[in-house]
Amino acid sequence: MKLPLCIGLTVETKLLATQGSSKSVNNFLMTGPKAYLIYSSSVAAGAQSGIEECKYQFAWERWNCPERALQLSTHSGLRSATRETAFVHAISSAGVMYTLTRNCSLGDFDNCGCDDTRNGQRGGQGWLWGGCSDNVGFGEAISKQFVDALETGQDARAAMNLHNNEAGRKAVKGTMQRTCKCHGVSGSCTTQTCWLQLPEFREVGNYLKDKYHRAIKVDLLRGAGNSAASRGAVAETFNSISRKELVHLEDSPDYCVENRTLGLSGTEGRECLKKGKNLTKWEKRSCKRLCSDCGLAVEERRAETVSSCNCKFHWCCAVKCEQCRKTVTKYYCVRAKQVKNDSASRRKSLRLKKKH
Repeated sequence: MKLPLCIGLTVETKLLATQGSSKSVNNFLMTGPKAYLIYSSSVAAGAQSGIEECKYQFAWERWNCPERALQLSTHSGLRSATRETAFVHAISSAGVMYTLTRNCSLGDFDNCGCDDTRNGQRGGQGWLWGGCSDNVGFGEAISKQFVDALETGQDARAAMNLHNNEAGRKAVKGTMQRTCKCHGVSGSCTTQTCWLQLPEFREVGNYLKDKYHRAIKVDLLRGAGNSAASRGAVAETFNSISRKELVHLEDSPDYCVENRTLGLSGTEGRECLKKGKNLTKWEKRSCKRLCSDCGLAVEERRAETVSSCNCKFHWCCAVKCEQCRKTVTKYYCVRAKQVKNDSASRRKSLRLKKKH
């Protein structure tokens, strides 16, 4: 299914996500035919899911998917070309495709249903295609029209963004999971029918995070302008790279330090993890990565939390809980001088208490 590229999209594109907020992403606003407006809520929800996954994947890294980075804009002042930008484009594109595909399977669109194009064909030894596969072809086609239409440039950065948008869509297709049902006498599995289903979106995020670590740098910034010759050279270069791989043009800046021009806050004031059950090695090393390696000290802070506990069911029909208080320890990255001053103040306060 091919939609015309003349869909009216407002390219004031700000994918602003507020954690803990139910506000939808407001940048995919359409002014085109009503026939296309039926996809708008799915597109917005998909972009939002991409943002949330980005924040999850980078929660304990120096670059933690800040809101300024989530702007898929063609404005020159916002168009960095780092591997982080590559991930933002890929995960946003994947989120839109994933949500459109899922909503198709849920019956939200009248013009979309199961992908049964291969049903009855032999898929492998002992199994045939059958059942109701999620229609990723539909999700791919519609998402491509919406997301790629946001990129109006024709230079190397535009080519990079479009390549990474496609890598995001490839990630959804590449993580599809085969589900099978056995057939045969008395429960025997002499033959199987199989279909493809979407995985949890976290699987797509994990897949793209691995691609992020192995992103390919393309040196095209110098001399890669908008002339026909330059555009041809850019297209040839990107066509030689697998569509499954993320690409970037620039090295990442130092995310340890604040850079207001780039909208980077640095790691000072960031929380990190040191102790706790079920922490991964990566999480346990976050204080070293965010604080120590960035020339900052780790400050321990204690705080009291209140939560419901000892809940009991009373007949009939109410649940009553007590309010329990618990002291928790958290760790933050601060300047070394601040830690020394805070320690000196605590020692002075302790001496004064002893005197009195």
